[in-house]
Amino acid sequence: MVAPADTAEVHGEENKHPWHLVDPSPWPVVGALSGGLLTLGTVIYMHDGGSWMLALGFLGVATTMFFWFRDVAIEATFQGHHSIPVQIGMRYGMALFIASEVMFFVAWFWAFFNASLFPPETINGTWPPPGIIPFDPWGLPFLNTLILLTSGVTLTWAHHALLEGNKDHVLQGLGLTIFLGLVFSGVQGYEYAHAAFSFAFEEGASGKGGIYPTVFFMATGFHGFHVIVGTTFLIVCFYRTYKDHFKTDHHFGFEAAAWYWHFVDVVWLFLFCCIYWWGAGNAVTH
Repeated sequence: MVAPADTAEVHGEENKHPWHLVDPSPWPVVGALSGGLLTLGTVIYMHDGGSWMLALGFLGVATTMFFWFRDVAIEATFQGHHSIPVQIGMRYGMALFIASEVMFFVAWFWAFFNASLFPPETINGTWPPPGIIPFDPWGLPFLNTLILLTSGVTLTWAHHALLEGNKDHVLQGLGLTIFLGLVFSGVQGYEYAHAAFSFAFEEGASGKGGIYPTVFFMATGFHGFHVIVGTTFLIVCFYRTYKDHFKTDHHFGFEAAAWYWHFVDVVWLFLFCCIYWWGAGNAVTH
């Protein structure tokens, strides 16, 4: 890896500061256009429109992520642009990103507690609403809790192995974490397929739509999406570890993925305790 002090040699000029001034890139514009196309395509698809715009937007976002992340990895690993001050800035950025994600989930918890502690008359002032049969929290949800907590342990093992320079253990720990993440997603998909209630609303049908299915599927579904994103991050880290991109003193990409994964772990603990356990086992009647 090129040392930060040698960055000037890459550009053929004297480097008078430790900061990284990025080269012009098409990916911010391409990513913004692809994100807009994905959003519009999703709305059209949900209103019984065609799926070609949705597919095109998704392809554009995936392409942007691949090439943009590749460029950042090259800047960090081969061009030596990520000096200590730059890494500090990236850590602040990742911390603020996770804080924004926390507030995103706070909205869903707020909606859940508002509906469960003060059930409206539209659901007869009771919680869970009439016709809703919640999941047994000590079945699949508890199994998924154990899976996700175990994945946090294996990822921590991999991180410590990286700090010690033990590549084999890093790959083993990451491999186990990725496997557990995939198992978690599979179990949650199975759980959704066997739910006694559904997201889609049907007039007069018990358990079809309403506040409980809405909050449940939005909160746990977005968490499941974050698990998929986190698993993808870890797969990238596995590949980069195999290619010897990470060093004992220079591996922010790994740390960022680990922070994200531990955030996903903590959110799930709150989901399990609040929505699966408390929300299903503590009836509220007004």
